[in-house]
Amino acid sequence: MNRLLLVFLFTGALFSGFAQPTQQTLRLAGLKKAVVITRDEWGVNHIKAQTEEDLFFAQGYAAARDRLFQFELWRLQATGTLSAVFGARMVKRDAGARLFRFRGDRQKEFAHYHPRGQQIIRSFTAGINACIHEQLKDPASLPLEFQLLNIRPGYWTPEIVISRHQGLLANSTDELNMARLVTAIGADKIKELQLFEPGSPDLNLDAGITPEFLQQSLLAPYEAFRAPLTFMPADIADSRWRAPSATALLEQTHSLLAWEQSDRERHQITGSNNWVISGKRTQSGKPILANDPHRAITIPSLRYVVHLEAPGWNVIGGGEPTIPGVSIGHNEVAAWGLTIFSIDGEDMMVYDLNPENLSQYKYKGEWKDFEAIQDTIEVKNGLPLRMTHRYTVHGPVTFIDSTRYKAVALRCAWLQPGGAPYLASLRMNQSKNWEQFREACRYSHIPGENMVYADQQGNIGWQVVGIAPVRKNWSGLLPVPGDGRFEWEGFLPIKSLPNAYNPPKGYLHTANENNVPENYPHRNAVGWAWADKFRAHRIKEVIESTPRFTVDDAMLLQTDYLSLPARELIPLLQRVSFEKGTVAEEFRERLLRWDHRLLSSSAEAAVYVLWEKQMSDSLHHLLVPKKVWPLFRNLSLQKTIRLLTGADPCPVELTGFIKTSFAMALDKATQKMGQDLSHWQFGSAAFKHSQVKHILSPLVSDSVRALLNTGLFPRGGYGNTPGATGGIDNQSHGASFRLVTDLSNWNLTRFTNSPGQSGDPSSTFYKNLFPFWAKDQFLPLLADPKQYNFNAATTVRLIPD
Repeated sequence: MNRLLLVFLFTGALFSGFAQPTQQTLRLAGLKKAVVITRDEWGVNHIKAQTEEDLFFAQGYAAARDRLFQFELWRLQATGTLSAVFGARMVKRDAGARLFRFRGDRQKEFAHYHPRGQQIIRSFTAGINACIHEQLKDPASLPLEFQLLNIRPGYWTPEIVISRHQGLLANSTDELNMARLVTAIGADKIKELQLFEPGSPDLNLDAGITPEFLQQSLLAPYEAFRAPLTFMPADIADSRWRAPSATALLEQTHSLLAWEQSDRERHQITGSNNWVISGKRTQSGKPILANDPHRAITIPSLRYVVHLEAPGWNVIGGGEPTIPGVSIGHNEVAAWGLTIFSIDGEDMMVYDLNPENLSQYKYKGEWKDFEAIQDTIEVKNGLPLRMTHRYTVHGPVTFIDSTRYKAVALRCAWLQPGGAPYLASLRMNQSKNWEQFREACRYSHIPGENMVYADQQGNIGWQVVGIAPVRKNWSGLLPVPGDGRFEWEGFLPIKSLPNAYNPPKGYLHTANENNVPENYPHRNAVGWAWADKFRAHRIKEVIESTPRFTVDDAMLLQTDYLSLPARELIPLLQRVSFEKGTVAEEFRERLLRWDHRLLSSSAEAAVYVLWEKQMSDSLHHLLVPKKVWPLFRNLSLQKTIRLLTGADPCPVELTGFIKTSFAMALDKATQKMGQDLSHWQFGSAAFKHSQVKHILSPLVSDSVRALLNTGLFPRGGYGNTPGATGGIDNQSHGASFRLVTDLSNWNLTRFTNSPGQSGDPSSTFYKNLFPFWAKDQFLPLLADPKQYNFNAATTVRLIPD
C-alpha cells in the first residue's frame, strides 16, 4: 500500500470519542423553519434546510461559530475600522480600505452573483449576526483571541460580504516597479531578463512620466490596505499572556521575513493545479476532476469546507468562510475547480494637475474637478480623523504631487459591479450541464481563473473567467497618462476568453502556466506574467503515462515531488568532477544516480535544492544590475535553465560556475544540517518543514503559543513540483485545501483542509487535520446522508425562536 493509503474505512473509529454523536438544539431568531447541521468526524458541517433563506442563514451561522476571529478581522479590514480598535497605527490602512470601497449600485451588485443574490447575502449575514448575538450574551465564551486582545466582535452587513479587500486583484504595484525598471535599465534589458508570454509587450514609457516622479510612494493607500495585518505586543491585553519584548520582536521579525519571501513567491505565480480527465482515460469510465489551489498556509485555513442541502441546492466543497456558497466542489451532477489565470484588471493612470487649482486634473483637453467624498475615521485613544477621498473618471486617487503638478489614480476592474471574489460561484453551484456552467462563468469577474468542469454525462470542459479590460493601444504593463488617450474599450465577453470542451486528447489541465492559444485575438486583455511551466508539464506527463487514471493516481499527482528542473540541471554535473573521497564528489555521483524526487527523507533533495537556488541567485546577481535588485524580485527558474543549458547565451564560463555553485551549496548544507552526512535529509526542522503559526503567536507566551500553533512536520517538494510547498524552509505557501472526485461515485471524493475546519483554539477541529495534510493523506468528503450521519461527531438542530 502506498503513503496515500486511506486510514479510514468509514468505521467512525478515527476519533473514538465520536462513536455517539453529541446532540444539541438551539433557538435562533431569524429562522423560518428547522435546520439540521450534522458535523462529521473531520469537522465538515452538512447543513440541511427546508428553504433557501434558512440554508444560507445556517451557513453564515455555522461558519461564524467556527471562525469568529477570522470573521472579525475580515469585518474590520473590509470596513476600514481597525483604527477604532487598535489605534492610530492602522489609520493609513483604514484610509486605503475606504478609498477603494465599492461605491456602486448595491442592487445591481447583489443581483450579479445570483438572481436571488440580495436575499442570499442578507440571509448569510443574518446567520453571522445570530452567532455574534449568541456569543455576546456570554463574552467569556468568546474564542481565545478575543480574550487575548480584549475585543468583541461586531455585527455584519451585506456590504461586508462584497468587500474586495481580500481578493487576488492585479498588478498595480508591478506596473510601478516595471516603470521604475524601464527608467533604470531600459526595455531591452528587461526583455532580456524576464520572460513575457505570449509575444513581446510594448514597454515604452510615456515621456511625461519621469524617473523622479516614479520614485515617490505613488500607490501608498493601495499598498497599505493590501499589506499583511500585523499586531504589536501591547495589543495583548494581559501581560501574563504576553511574550517578553525581545522574544516578541524576534518572532515578529521571523514572521515578516517569511511573509516577504511568501510575497516574492506570490509575485512569481507559484500557485494552484487542476485537471479533469475524460472517462476514456479513467478506470471508472467517468471523468475525474482534481483541484489544489495554492495560497498562504495559515491558521485557520483560508478555505472552509461545507455541504449545503435545501430545495434546489445540494453542493459540497470548499470556499472562503466569509462567502456564501461553494467555490470548488460538486453538486449532484457536476464538479468544478479553479486555478489563477493571468488577467490584468488594473491600470495606473497619471494626470496633469491644474497649477492654478490643484483640485482639477486634465482629461480630454479640459480641466475636470476631482470627485470628493468626506469621511471620518474613529481612532482608539485619539481624536476622530477627518479626510477626503478623491476620485477621477477612472478611479481612486492614490497620490497628488503638488510640486510637479501630477496625480495618480487606479482604474480597477474589480470596482465594477460583480467584483467580489468567488461570489459568482453561487450560480455555478446550481449548474446541471456544461451550457449552464458556462453561462454561470459569465458572472465570475474576480479573480481571473481557469475553471475546469466535469459532469456525470461524461463531459469535461475548461473556461477562463475574469473581467478583462480591452486595451487597444497599450500592454497594461506600465502606467499611462490619464488624459483620455488610453481608455478601456469595454470588457471582453467572458465566453471569448480561452476555453475547450471534450477535447480529443481526453484531458484538460492548468497550473498557472501560459495557456493562451496561439494568435489569440484579444492579446492585451490577458496578462503577460505566468508561472514557470514545470508543474504543468509534470502533470501532463503523468496523465499521459497513466493508462487508466484513478482517484488514487490523482491524489499521488497532487502530492508529486518529482522536480522537472532537476532533470534538466543535474546532467550539468557530468561536466565537472571533484577530488575522490570528498563530500562534493560523493554528492555529485549520488545526484547523477538520483531519481529527481524531492522527498523529505532524501539527502540528495536537500543538496539539489540548495544548488539550484545558488545557481539562480548567482545568475541573478550577475545579470541584474544591483541598483534594481529590490525591483527585479527573482530571475525565473525557466530563464536560469535556458541560460545554463544553452537555449540562451550564457554569461559565465559554465564549468567553473557549476563547480563553484555546487561547493557553495554544500557549505550551506553543512550549515543547515551539520557535519554528519548520515543526518542530512531535506525534510526536517532545520530545512523543509511545516509549522503553521497563528497571527498572534509572535506576541504571546510559550504556553499560549502552543495552543495557537500546530506542531512541526517534515515536508518534501518545493514551488516547482505539483506537490507545491513553496521555496522557503517553513512552508508558507501551497495547497491547504485539496479536492479529488470521480464522477462515477461521489462517495469516492477525497479532500484535505489544513489545519482544521475550526478557528477556535479550544475546538477539537482546530488543528486535527494538520497531521493528515502534512503526511499527504486524504480524507473522505461525504455527500451521502447515510455516510455523513454514520460518521457524525455532532448534530445541532436549529429551530426558529
